[in-house]
Amino acid sequence: MKTHLLRYFVVLAEELHFGRAAQRLAITQPPLSVAIKSLEEDLGVRLLERDAKQVRLTDAGAAFLIEARQVLSQIQRAADVARNVAQGRQGQLDIGVTGSMIYRDLPHVMQAFAQQRPDIDITLHEMSTTEQQAAILRGQLQGGFVNIITPAPGLELWPLAPDTLVCCLPENHPQAQQTSLDLRSLAHERFVMFVRDVSPANYDNVIACLHNAGIHPRTSHAVRQWLAVISLVAIGQGVALVPSCMQRAGMAGVRYVPLHSNHGQTALTAGAFVWHPQSRSAALDALIEVIKAPRAGAPG
Repeated sequence: MKTHLLRYFVVLAEELHFGRAAQRLAITQPPLSVAIKSLEEDLGVRLLERDAKQVRLTDAGAAFLIEARQVLSQIQRAADVARNVAQGRQGQLDIGVTGSMIYRDLPHVMQAFAQQRPDIDITLHEMSTTEQQAAILRGQLQGGFVNIITPAPGLELWPLAPDTLVCCLPENHPQAQQTSLDLRSLAHERFVMFVRDVSPANYDNVIACLHNAGIHPRTSHAVRQWLAVISLVAIGQGVALVPSCMQRAGMAGVRYVPLHSNHGQTALTAGAFVWHPQSRSAALDALIEVIKAPRAGAPG
């Protein structure tokens, strides 16, 4: 059944006058009469009673009018959805995020994006940097907030403002109340470390910072998330270097102390948004535009 026949019928049913209906449809009366006759023949029922004085709906016509309006409304909705998705006003994105980004870049980006594109739904998937890049290459994610400087082959990257590493100490540690500390004073401490294969950049940043201070760390444990690192520090299992944004997690039992900036002790932890160029869509382009906007990558 051709949709224009439904539209012709709905307009005629509203006007109950061939002349006025034809005028609304910007056609002449003969094509309208032919269209209605064709529709009735297709359905095998009479939709309208007409004579020289009036046009009125049959019972079948009144019932068909309700359904025809719903069909036309659904068709219009489908067309609107297709246009909105194509233009980046509507859609769905699956985006990866590392644990630290939840306390860093993500809140600002999500708030700004929700304001600009309220009809694009983002589903967040917490994964390590390594896991995210693999998922993006497989097409399971459209993009991800990761802790790297250089992306995996085949991916594109937009760098975010780096965050500073700080020392995380148990709250009863002798240096926990200091306003800053010399990392070399912790040379004999045991350090809780991040697993390298989960996020090589995070691990390498911490090791580089320690080595620059002349420290070859004794390590204790090896965990996959910054929150786990902090939790182990809180129960006295060692000290750690963590991104300053992790202070927003509000973990009890620890103190965060900035490092002195001399002796090469200050280190930065990288952040970036990555995506596969072949997975670009209008919705993803809209998200990237927000990420690239001023302050979208501000450290947290």
